[in-house]
Parts: sequence; C-alpha cells; structure tokens
Amino acid sequence: MTMNKVLNIAGMGCSGCVSTVEGALQDLNGVHSATVKLDEAIAEVSYDETKVTPEDLETAITEAGYEMTGVKA
Repeated sequence: MTMNKVLNIAGMGCSGCVSTVEGALQDLNGVHSATVKLDEAIAEVSYDETKVTPEDLETAITEAGYEMTGVKA
C-alpha cells in the first residue's frame, strides 16, 4: 500500500541540502517519490509501506546529515 507523509527536517540551508535529502530518500527501495521544500523545511514522500518504514526514512535523513523532527501527515 502506498503511503504519503510530510516529514519535518532540520538542518537544511541551501539547494545542495535539498538534493542530498531527496537523493537519500529516493535511494531507498520502495520510495516512489521524494520532494524536499527548503523554505518549508519539509520532505513530501510517497512510499510502499510494505518495503519502507518511517524508521527507514528517518535513518536515511540522519545518515545524510540532517534531522527528522516530526511528521505532519
């Protein structure tokens, strides 16, 4: 089943940060799309919940050097 989540992300400051976070999320097997909005400090992620967990998303963000501070939806 496809899930859509909006993740709050701390630590981003430029377009390079956006590319890094998007790439980290999109590299996960099961992520259909990931769009990061720097001005809102969020990532909109669509993923297959049978392949990816919210913990996987957080780990990818953390390993990229940023912090997931919450989930909006």
